[in-house]
Amino acid sequence: MKTKIQELKQKFNIELADVRDTKTLEELRLSFFSKKGYISALMKELGKVPAEQKKEFGQIINGFKQELSDRFDEARRELVEREEELAVNCAEAYDESMPTVNPGGSYHPITLIQRELEDIFRSMGFDVEDYNEIVDDYHCFEALNIPKFHPARDMQDTYYLDTPNQLLKSHTSAAQNHIMMKYGRALKEQNRPIRAVFPGRCFRNEAIDACHENTFFQMEGIMIDKDISISNLIYFMKTMLSEVFERDITVRLRPGFFPFVEPGFELDIQCLICGGDGCPSCKNSGWLELCPCGMIHPNVLKYGGINTEEEPYQYTGFAFGLGLTRLAMMKYGIKDIRVFNEADLNALSQFVSK
Repeated sequence: MKTKIQELKQKFNIELADVRDTKTLEELRLSFFSKKGYISALMKELGKVPAEQKKEFGQIINGFKQELSDRFDEARRELVEREEELAVNCAEAYDESMPTVNPGGSYHPITLIQRELEDIFRSMGFDVEDYNEIVDDYHCFEALNIPKFHPARDMQDTYYLDTPNQLLKSHTSAAQNHIMMKYGRALKEQNRPIRAVFPGRCFRNEAIDACHENTFFQMEGIMIDKDISISNLIYFMKTMLSEVFERDITVRLRPGFFPFVEPGFELDIQCLICGGDGCPSCKNSGWLELCPCGMIHPNVLKYGGINTEEEPYQYTGFAFGLGLTRLAMMKYGIKDIRVFNEADLNALSQFVSK
């Protein structure tokens, strides 16, 4: 184990010496820190070490990991400063009076797909809501039946802020409690069903590749009323997908675990980029996870002030989460998710303004 770590240190030093820009540095970082990187491989080997040596080697691995992390941070700071200085010194003068080649513009594909979905759901009686990007732990986790120290929190690599109990929203589900509180009174006193969708930007510390980003967009939706069932959920999902893609779409529904729904499902769509044959966008599976969904857990309804037990207010509901970023990839045939955040005008200019 010690020999292996020493070899990795030498490998790191050699490759770091060849790094000349932040993009190459990030590729080097992923080779060590991604789920399939060298650090993860060391942690797997730790399981084979005799029990009496696990503590010692665990400390060695953690020390090695921290050392590399510090080196990466230092190298990144130096490269960013160098690139910024180069950009300033090499900036070309320009004439503001010169006409642009293409005076027109276009909406971002995420904006296009979001507005289209908002129109579809408004036509089905849903309200469109907004919610904060910085939220507290209660709304992002506890109100969704994910108490402190629950292992389900490991499913989301969350960005926590220096301000106590504050974090960047890791999923649009964080707005569920707020929406239930806002419309709960009308549900009980006016028999008005809660029907709302709430799009937004989410953040997770993901290893970036063709189908994963650390900043992405989702749209959450909930419907709560008397006698709501899975059949209602399937109807709304099918209606929405047929409107978006303007054709029949092959989908599959499979069991999935999400603490805030019971039962929970994964609604997958057959990859429209490769036609189900397999490509990097769908991890060569032919399918793309598009819509986690399910019946809202009674605990989540209770936290939102919705009575699920006593007469006459026995309510049920469903919730779904749409990946706007992945939906845009399928609709517009975009093979790499990184296109959305790179501000590449050559890639984005193909979308016509609406």
